[in-house]
Amino acid sequence: MNGDHASTVDATRIANADVLIVGAGPTGLVLAIWLTRLGVRVRIVDKAAAAGTSSRALVVHARTLELYRQIGLADAVVAGGRRMTSTNLWAAGKQVAHAVIGDMGVGISPFPYALIFPQDEHERVLIDHLSQIGVEVERQTEFVAFEQASRRVRARCTRADGSTVLYETAYIAGCDGAHSAVRQALEIGFPGGTYEHLFYVADVEARGQAMNGELHAALDTTEFLAVFPLKDDGHARLVGTVLAGASEAGEDLSWRDVSRRVIDWMRIDVQRVHWFSTYRVHHRVADRFRRGCAFLLGDAAHIHSPVGGQGMNTGIGDAVNLAWKLAAVVNGANESLLDSYEPERIAFARRLVATTDRAFTAVTSNGRMARWLRLKAAPLIIPIVLSSAALRRFMFRTVSQTEVNYRDSPLSHGRAGAVHGGDRLPWVRSDPNNTDNFATLTSVDWQLHVYGEAALEIQALCEERALALHVFSWGMACRRAGLRRNAAYLVRPDGYVAVADPEGSGKAVRHYLERLGTSIGK
Repeated sequence: MNGDHASTVDATRIANADVLIVGAGPTGLVLAIWLTRLGVRVRIVDKAAAAGTSSRALVVHARTLELYRQIGLADAVVAGGRRMTSTNLWAAGKQVAHAVIGDMGVGISPFPYALIFPQDEHERVLIDHLSQIGVEVERQTEFVAFEQASRRVRARCTRADGSTVLYETAYIAGCDGAHSAVRQALEIGFPGGTYEHLFYVADVEARGQAMNGELHAALDTTEFLAVFPLKDDGHARLVGTVLAGASEAGEDLSWRDVSRRVIDWMRIDVQRVHWFSTYRVHHRVADRFRRGCAFLLGDAAHIHSPVGGQGMNTGIGDAVNLAWKLAAVVNGANESLLDSYEPERIAFARRLVATTDRAFTAVTSNGRMARWLRLKAAPLIIPIVLSSAALRRFMFRTVSQTEVNYRDSPLSHGRAGAVHGGDRLPWVRSDPNNTDNFATLTSVDWQLHVYGEAALEIQALCEERALALHVFSWGMACRRAGLRRNAAYLVRPDGYVAVADPEGSGKAVRHYLERLGTSIGK
């Protein structure tokens, strides 16, 4: 497709697999890990000679940690990062708000916080884990073109030595970033735009009030600065605006071109700059996330402003959503299951881009209304928001992506209590020993949950279909989570509810399983 026919290529060898993954950033690595865990043969290629040693993505949210827990990765990621405990807002030279935000998601997630963990360190954890399960990233291997025929993909890649490799697979996943060669080969549009300002990111050693291990965000007339604490005390990542004249000159920029106005009034004394880069922020969503046997994920499918630290986490969500579906189809499920990937993920991507676009414009625009919002309204409103436990929990649900749902998906059915088909399974502790209902999700398979007592029909259905049945004691935690006593919840491998059956009789679940095919259970 959009390239040479594979039959005309003088290939050094042909490599076979079920799925070819192009791009070894967090999205591609997580896709490879999940697919391998589910028994799918993968090859993962990347044109870079080595993993990145610097990056902009910093924040790992609760929903990502929940997905990592399913495959035994959460502990290593948490150990490598730094929990965000407190946040501060500065405006026009003054500190206007301070709030303790650590554990603001208590009762919502087993990871009730956001984690600071730089992408380069994050990738090393993923690469090490992938290697441990028998898969190596094929470096200096650049995707060139591919064609689809007879439900197979034949992709051509070139190596640094000039040799060519053909990959014959059932599917190809483009996880190769904003300039995705896979997306270009598919001729899929990537509409959107680029923000006016040029921004910088710098990892520094510094001293001062804002180097206290807390998050700081500063707003000014035409500038902003964010200070993210890193693992080691006295180290932080600064994200801010470049001097207007320097950015217009188009020269090679360095730390000397950074605007010092906000840095000075926050009294940050930078001792050493370890890494510095500039970038422009884009907001785009691909017209499609799938064409035939090819899929787009992560930055290849959507890019947006850094507000809320959503980008990397959204790509990881794409990877998990697609992984279990690909695995099911490779193992015999109806291929129509893959039709749900695009509608489930593109709807969220579009909402996210629209939301972060509005927020980013308010923070960075030079317009009179935006300046009023930054310097007058925000200092009044944000302290109120941060002081309210209810509003902090609402913020956690939104930013942590625990509120992401697929209620409109063709895979989602029913409602039991406050839980709809398509919702993330609510997290509850199930007994005084602090075990929880997410512990069962490490099977990475379909399962049925009942909170209270399981009807005989449900037990018989699960035995007949070789479907895992987990019965949890009913209690106030279940009620607070919105669950219904004795209802049946069919849970997908990614921890989302497929069927919420309020009667708990098994009829709705049985009908769903028959419609979906024989891939679940027997």
